[in-house]
Amino acid sequence: MAGLIKLMRPKQWVKNGFVFAPLMFTGSFLDADAINHALFAVLLFCIASSATYIINDIRDIERDRRHPSKSKTRPLAAGIVSVPAALILLAALYTVLIWGWFVAPKVVMVIAVYLVLNVAYTFVLKQQPVVDIFTIAIGFVLRVYAGAMALEVPVSSWMFITTLCLALYLAAVKRRQELSQSGTEGRTVLQKYTISLVDRYAEMSATGALLFYSMFVMSAKPGLVITVPLVLFGLFRYWFVVEALDGGESPTDALLADWQLLLTVVLWVAACGWVLWPTQG
Repeated sequence: MAGLIKLMRPKQWVKNGFVFAPLMFTGSFLDADAINHALFAVLLFCIASSATYIINDIRDIERDRRHPSKSKTRPLAAGIVSVPAALILLAALYTVLIWGWFVAPKVVMVIAVYLVLNVAYTFVLKQQPVVDIFTIAIGFVLRVYAGAMALEVPVSSWMFITTLCLALYLAAVKRRQELSQSGTEGRTVLQKYTISLVDRYAEMSATGALLFYSMFVMSAKPGLVITVPLVLFGLFRYWFVVEALDGGESPTDALLADWQLLLTVVLWVAACGWVLWPTQG
């Protein structure tokens, strides 16, 4: 059972926090119905992301068995979970998503796009330089869109482009660290990249994320200007974790392992909640 749970990579569910973005920025976080809808969307996205990890691990099982760390940490590659057991779990996850369609069809429609995109990534797109980074980033944009569909609210275009830039930054840093730590052996696509190239991708994306977030704040939510320094510090700190502490291959691990990054996120959420707290008019 522990192996099956590990196969689902629950630690990576932190990424699905992006689904909550519309709940936060529309000021709906005190509405019980909105919270329930957002939580259900997050639950469905957790199931969907776990399904994509299982497909990816089945596809890469032989490569992972030759990898120095994945051969020990990935349940399929390590022989902790068999392929038939993984397929049964995958079928169960898809069954839950089908049930979810009858409860939240708009959310599951977005998730269906996410699933198709990730299947294409697993079998084709992750071998294509630049396309692979954008595919990862689009997955985060779809999370935000699913959150909007759950609440049936429009989302600012600034939010989408900011999310895209931030996700591109994280994906570029991930590729950088894979190159730095494992060379070109970890992924075939890494043979097409250099550290200096992905560094420039990361710098451009981080600059875009900060710029577009600031423009979003000043045009739509001026009170949130107090969060801009937190965003800037978070970008600086994450790059420090990458360069000085040799983290960043897994953004989730970097966040959970560094108390300053984690505190920055908590303070950002608290500041957003304080500024966007609904008032009686």
